Amino acid sequence: MSLLSFGKSKTPIETPVNPQVEALLQDYSIEVMPRTAEKVEDFTALLPKGTRVYVAHIEGTPIEEMVATAKRLSADGYKVMPHFPARIIKDEATLADWIARYQGEAGVDQALLLAGGVDKPFGDFHSSMQLLETGQFGKAGFKHLHVAGHPEGNRDIDKDGGNTLVMDALRWKQTFADTSDARMALATQFAFEAGPIIAWADAIKAAGITLPIHIGIAGPAKLQTLIKFAIACGVGPSLKVLQKRAKDVTKLLLPFEPTEVLSELAAHKAANPDFNITHVHFFPLGGIKTNANWAIANGGASAIPASQS
Repeated sequence: MSLLSFGKSKTPIETPVNPQVEALLQDYSIEVMPRTAEKVEDFTALLPKGTRVYVAHIEGTPIEEMVATAKRLSADGYKVMPHFPARIIKDEATLADWIARYQGEAGVDQALLLAGGVDKPFGDFHSSMQLLETGQFGKAGFKHLHVAGHPEGNRDIDKDGGNTLVMDALRWKQTFADTSDARMALATQFAFEAGPIIAWADAIKAAGITLPIHIGIAGPAKLQTLIKFAIACGVGPSLKVLQKRAKDVTKLLLPFEPTEVLSELAAHKAANPDFNITHVHFFPLGGIKTNANWAIANGGASAIPASQS
């Protein structure tokens, strides 16, 4: 059971939770941006201490704002994982400066490395592999290095819609993890349908990719909001789940919740304990508070020890 207070009532209301979903939600993570974090008065009222909070670095955001957000979250007791988008990092000196700022000012020792959403690189880097090759993260003693995964493919890399180059990149990252001290994982783009996610996870495991998967899930949001983000982010096959719902006028104005996709993933995990999806990573497209309250109501109210994450 999960306890969640609603409105101004001081009496918690018991709501039943799916124990399989509750198990999958333990030590979930969530993503924020400096501008969305500013709207949250008190993160400790929403997220359990020890929660991993990714800080998304959108093009044009000053590094000072990124570090300030990381510092605030770290002071509140969260494991902060800032984005390092290769294509907006000018050169290795800039990379080293960012790492030093995060480490020195916010005590950060983990990072999500990704190519980034811009078409033309600002400088020397265009991929997360190049960032890893600099050795700067190892030199700074970063413990966790996450990289991107794409359950529905990535046309930015495989422009023909295939997966040859993506798989080559995953094999390279697997080798890097196997030959370094880095604790690595895949943090994925969000998707809305469990079947394709399971098929992708099984396929990369069969190809020798054993990195644990932190599966991206869109938090509760208006249907129109999710469709807009899904199109912008290149989410393809599972977009039909949203489009089908949009045809039902009775559901059009209701918020879309990730209950179905997480229930199916959690059931699969319960039946297959060695399934390589180990964590849930939320994209709070409908707002951080809305997402956090949904997680609490569904059992995600405690974080496991950092040593196990």
